[in-house]
Amino acid sequence: MSVDAAATIVPHIPWIVAGGLALGAAGIFGWIHTTRLRIQHGYPLDGAWGQALKPSTDNEAKQRVALLTQENAELRAELGSVKDRLINIERIVTDRGYGLGSEIESLREDVGERALEHRKDEGSA
Repeated sequence: MSVDAAATIVPHIPWIVAGGLALGAAGIFGWIHTTRLRIQHGYPLDGAWGQALKPSTDNEAKQRVALLTQENAELRAELGSVKDRLINIERIVTDRGYGLGSEIESLREDVGERALEHRKDEGSA
């Protein structure tokens, strides 16, 4: 290495060191943040060699999976019943008889109001 090359690198050494420190700090912060998110959302933590640290026993993990599977099945069953009810409601609303029934009720209300107005004019209402 020549003297000219060393002279051009020496002024940049503080920036190179600062950049290395910044990259190291960003890596450490990222590791801490990832671990915090895993803990917050219940994901298992891994050790240095990939072994699971939390949940500490396989039995605990199996129980958790069983509970989540049961809850999932219950929610799917509930969703299925809601879909069936929605299909029935859509069938009732789109059925011609529903529209006809509402028209009949509308006519009954109109006839009832006219009868009351007629009696009101006679003075007997």
